[in-house]
Amino acid sequence: MAAYAICVRDGQILLARSPAPDGTPEWVVPGGGMEHGEDPYDTVRREVEEETGYRIEVTGLLGVDSSRRVFREGLGRAVDHHAVRFVYEGRITGGELRNEVNGSTDLAAWQDLDAVPGLVRVGLVDIALRLWRERPPTGRLADVLEDAE
Repeated sequence: MAAYAICVRDGQILLARSPAPDGTPEWVVPGGGMEHGEDPYDTVRREVEEETGYRIEVTGLLGVDSSRRVFREGLGRAVDHHAVRFVYEGRITGGELRNEVNGSTDLAAWQDLDAVPGLVRVGLVDIALRLWRERPPTGRLADVLEDAE
C-alpha cells in the first residue's frame, strides 16, 4: 500500500527521480509506501516532503490504482505482488525544492507537462496524470479496470 501526489502548477508537474532495478534513472510521482498503522493521507504528505522538500495540502483523492504482477526472484520462486496505490492531488503550501538525501530518490524537479511523454518514467506517472486529467467519478480508469479483469 502506498500513496502518491500529483502536484501541477504553471503547466509543470513535480516529479522525483529514482533508479530502476537495473540502475537506469526514471521519473516517479512523489510518494511511497505506507508505514504500519499510517493513514494514506499522512503518508502522501510525509513522502512528498521527504522526496522533494515541499509541504503539501491534499486537495483531493483522484483515485486508487491496483495492480497484481508475478515476479521471479532470479532463478528462484515466483513472487505474487499486489500493489494498491492511492493517488491524491496536492498543492504546495511551503518548503523549498530540494533533493532527497539517502532515500529512494536522488533528484526532485518540475517538468513541463508537454515533456512527460519523452521522459524515462514509471507507468504510475501516466496513470496518475490520466486520473488528474480525467477525474473519473469512480476513481478508476475504465481501460485499466478492463485490463485487470
